Amino acid sequence: MNGGVNGFIPTDIVSMQATGANTREDFIAVEEALEIRVVGTEPVITMRTPGHDRELAAGLMLSEGLARARCDFKVIDHLVGQPDVLQLVIRGFNHQGAERLARSSLSSSACGVCGKKKLNLETLEPLDALQEGPHVSGELLSSLPARLQAHQALFAQTGGLHAAALFTATGELRAVREDVGRHNALDKLNGWALMNDQLPLAGQIVLLSGRASFELIQKAIMARVPMVCCISAPSSYAVRLAREFGVTLVGFLREGRFNVYAHPERIAYAHDVQAADSPSDRSTQPAVAEFPSLR
Repeated sequence: MNGGVNGFIPTDIVSMQATGANTREDFIAVEEALEIRVVGTEPVITMRTPGHDRELAAGLMLSEGLARARCDFKVIDHLVGQPDVLQLVIRGFNHQGAERLARSSLSSSACGVCGKKKLNLETLEPLDALQEGPHVSGELLSSLPARLQAHQALFAQTGGLHAAALFTATGELRAVREDVGRHNALDKLNGWALMNDQLPLAGQIVLLSGRASFELIQKAIMARVPMVCCISAPSSYAVRLAREFGVTLVGFLREGRFNVYAHPERIAYAHDVQAADSPSDRSTQPAVAEFPSLR
């Protein structure tokens, strides 16, 4: 299948309802393989929605700790005549980087860690917990999902793409990226920041259109995002990682309500609520899940 230039293609479907069935045209999201060839190692394959491929690759390299700025790439571009093959030349790339990238193996659009040979936390080991700030109001957070939805052009056509959006602490929308894979959408967003020399993303907010998994929080930490919000639920490992690295994690952000799973001190609604993961006065805290350090 040759991906549509808009990230979706038309197809005929049979639409069935209580009143009967009819054949009509609908639009479906494109999912295709992208081969990423980093000079010095074996190619990596990922499934994605075509578009913003350079950002996707840059975000993947950031997640693997292999690039932190645009200047880290000597080359990052499609091979001539091969829109599904991207070649990268990374400055200072060595055998350790090759081994780390090899562990990425093959990833699907549904799960960025599914094909990996082992869970990799080494990229986070040198990083400190995120610093205090930003401080935002609950009202501002509650306004973000509607603003994201208004910019989900591909989702509006297909109903089949995830999105990741970057907002400032005052609610200004900076960028939105969509993809069939939730982790791809965030990699594209992080890659946008990297390729435009916007890293680190201190003082900013990432909004995810679905759930928040461990890997998505890991990617946010690599970009130094202090606040991650999701429309759906976070996983236990995502909560664990957010608490340890100082990320404010908000879930079920919809209809003017939300839950805060880690570091509520950045949100005005939680001004008088002592963070359950705060090291101070733990004896007075309600019982919460305790996790051993990941490092």
